[in-house]
Amino acid sequence: MLAWLSDVFWDERLWFPKGLGWKDLEDRDGRVYAKPADLWVVLPMALTLMVVRQIFERTLGIRLAALLGVKATKRLRAAPNPTLEAFYCKTTKYPTQSSVESLCKQTGYTQQQVQRWFRRRRNQDRPNLLKKFQEASWRFTFYLLLFVGGLAALIDKPWLYNLEDMWKGFPVLTLLPSQYWYYMVELSFYASLLFSVASDVKRKDFKEQIIHHVATILLISFSWCVNYIRAGTLIMLLHDSADYLLESAKMFNYAGWRNTCNNIFILFAAVFIITRLVIFPFRILYCTIVYPLSMYPPFFCYYFFNALMIVLQCLQIFWAVLIIRMAVRFLTSNEKVEDARSDKEETDDSAGEEEEEEMKNGGVKKNGPVQNGHIPHNHNNSHHKME
Repeated sequence: MLAWLSDVFWDERLWFPKGLGWKDLEDRDGRVYAKPADLWVVLPMALTLMVVRQIFERTLGIRLAALLGVKATKRLRAAPNPTLEAFYCKTTKYPTQSSVESLCKQTGYTQQQVQRWFRRRRNQDRPNLLKKFQEASWRFTFYLLLFVGGLAALIDKPWLYNLEDMWKGFPVLTLLPSQYWYYMVELSFYASLLFSVASDVKRKDFKEQIIHHVATILLISFSWCVNYIRAGTLIMLLHDSADYLLESAKMFNYAGWRNTCNNIFILFAAVFIITRLVIFPFRILYCTIVYPLSMYPPFFCYYFFNALMIVLQCLQIFWAVLIIRMAVRFLTSNEKVEDARSDKEETDDSAGEEEEEEMKNGGVKKNGPVQNGHIPHNHNNSHHKME
C-alpha cells in the first residue's frame, strides 16, 4: 500500500508537463539540479534554529531590551485558591455575573475580590513585555538577514529585472549554491516558526498564522521539487522586504519610542501594500499563471502551485485590511499605532480605576458578563497596542 501511494504521489504526470520527468533533473555534465531528497536537511536546520533562537533571546535579546529600556512587566500574582483555579482552568477565564456570585458563596470572597483574582490570574498567563520584545528582536534579526541574503543572491540575476527569464529553460534549470542556501534557510526558518507557534505570543489571527506558515512551507517545498527555483526566490525576496520593518516597529513600540514606532509602521504599511497587493498579484502571480502556458499545457502541479499562491494572496489581503485600518486611524488622529490582532493586557495600573468603577456599580459592570471590569471582548471594536 505504501509503495503504491508513493508511486501515485511521485507520478511524473502530476509533477511535470507531458514529455518531461524526474530523469531530466538528474545531475550530469557538472550541472546540479534541485531534488526532493534535499528537503530532509530542513528538519535538523529548523531544530537548530529553535535552539539558536532561545540563545539569542536570552542573550542579545535581553541586552538589546535593556539598552532600549524594556523591562519585564511586574504583576501581582493571584492568591492560591483551588476553587477559583479549577473554575479558571476547566470552565472559563471570564466568569459571568451569576458565576461570580456562585464563586463568592463557595470561597467567602466578595465580588470585587473574585474579579480581582481572575484579572491577576489572566495576567499571569499573558506574556510580559520583555518576552514580546525578545520574540520581535529575533524575528527582526532573521527577517533582515533573509532579505539581505536574498537580495545578494538575486541582485545579478536577469530574472530579477525581466520576469519572463524565470521560465527560460524550465524545468532544466541549474541550481546555484546561493539559491540552495537561500531556500534551505528560508524554509527552515518558517518550519521553526510553525513548530514554536504554540508557545509564542498568542494573537487573534492565530489560525491565519498557522495557515500562512503551512501554505508558505508547502509553496517553498513544492517549488523546490518541480524546480520553480527562480520563481520561488523572487517570491521569498518580495515577502522578506516588509517583515523586518514590522518587527522593528514592534520593538520600538515596546521600548516606548512612539514617534519612531509610528514612522516605521507607516513605512512598513507602504512597503507591504506595494509588494503584497501590487507587485505580487499583478507581476509575480501573473507570471506564474500566464507565462508557463506559452511553453507547455497546464498540468496538476501548475494548478496546485498557483492555488497555494492564491491562498497566500487571500491571507495578505486579510492582513492588509488590518494594516490599512491602523494606518488610517494613526494618520487621521495621530494616535499611537495599535494592532487589532492583539489582546489588551489588564494591567495592575488600571486595576484601581476598574475596581472603583466596580464599586460604583455594585461590584460589576452594568453590561454583560463580568470580564475583569471590561466590556466583553469584541473583535470588531477592540483597539489594542501593537504586539
